[in-house]
Parts: sequence; C-alpha cells; structure tokens
Amino acid sequence: MDGNRRWARKRGLLPWYGHREGVEAVRTVVKFCLKEHISYLTLYTFSLENFKRPEIEKKYLFSYLAKETEKELPHFIEQNVKVRFVGDRTQFPESLKSVCERMEKETSHCSQLMLNLLFCYGGQQELVAGIKNIVRDIKSGIISPDVLSESQINQYLWLGDIPAPDLIIRTGGVQRLSNFLIYQAAYSELCFLDCLWPELTCEHLEKAIHSFTQSKRNFGV
Repeated sequence: MDGNRRWARKRGLLPWYGHREGVEAVRTVVKFCLKEHISYLTLYTFSLENFKRPEIEKKYLFSYLAKETEKELPHFIEQNVKVRFVGDRTQFPESLKSVCERMEKETSHCSQLMLNLLFCYGGQQELVAGIKNIVRDIKSGIISPDVLSESQINQYLWLGDIPAPDLIIRTGGVQRLSNFLIYQAAYSELCFLDCLWPELTCEHLEKAIHSFTQSKRNFGV
C-alpha cells in the first residue's frame, strides 16, 4: 500500500496524515473483495523496516491504527471478515497488542473473507524465523531433512496456513516487492499501479482483476 506520505506531501500536509486517507482505501479494497467473493486479502500494513521512520510518525500511525481497528470491529463481524495480524509479535507495540488480540478473537468465527494485516512484518525475516523453527524440529527429531518439502517449509512460515497469493498489486509507481511475501510470491501475477494508495478506486481493482483473469499461468508446464 505505497504512496500515503507522497499523497499528503502533494497536498501540503504532514506526511503521516496520508495514513488517514490510506485507511479509506483499505475500506474500498475490503468492500471490493466481499463483492467479488475473493476469499483472501493480505495488506502490507507496517514493515519491520518502517521502524526507522520518525517517532512522531510511528506514534501517530499506531494510535490511529488502534482507533480505527476498534471502530471497524463491529463492521468486520457484520460483514463476516476474519482479521489476523501477521508478523513478528515480539515487535508489536504494547499499545496495540491488546487491540490486535481482541480483533483476532472476536472475528475468529468469520469466514467470508480472511483479512491478513502484515504488521511488523518482513519477508526475509519470516523466512529466517521459519528456518530457525525447522532446524529446531530437525534437531528434536520431529522432522527429517531428507523428506523436507516446499509444502513443509511453507507450514513453518507466518502465513503458512493460507494459499500463496494469485495476484499482488502495488500502488505508487514502484516496481518491486520490497520484502513482501518473498517465499509465497514465486508464481504470483504482479500488477504495479501508478496511482498512490489513497487514490486507489474500484476501477483500478477491476482492471487488475481483468488483466489477471486474461493471463495464462503455466506454472512451468
């Protein structure tokens, strides 16, 4: 979800105020997925690299995220949206831990859409954490390295219990993954949009989905 800060700067606002507009785009995407019967939506909410940003921006973002999450909870339950926060939980800000846990608990029964919010997340860090757990289980004799497979490796990842993404969309005009789902993106279709995240519309999404449905995915065959 790239371009929140650039959107704010273009309008003479403090950079982090763009995150507020970015939340509206999140609502747009969630509604679109529900309408189109899409089962999984994964949003890169806050990366581990984002911790390098100014303290005032992080404080604003965490505070706003907590407030909006609480506000959206009844709507998620009503719309049958299951919410998960995926990332390095040891890095979760104390002010958000209880909010995240409550959101996950109270939407755990929902099944229309699984919304994964990548928070304190990094694709390379996810791989390192998974490898450490694999090594631990090999040493303990739980698994054998001789029969280790791609599917087993996937099970050790933070997002190991959901399918790999069919389509990855990035806004902001930048054409790279930036540590997003490094392992899972091996066969994903990639769509890069020039619009900034707060400018995203259903029309952008419809065009991206149409392009995806027209593509031929051979998976090496």
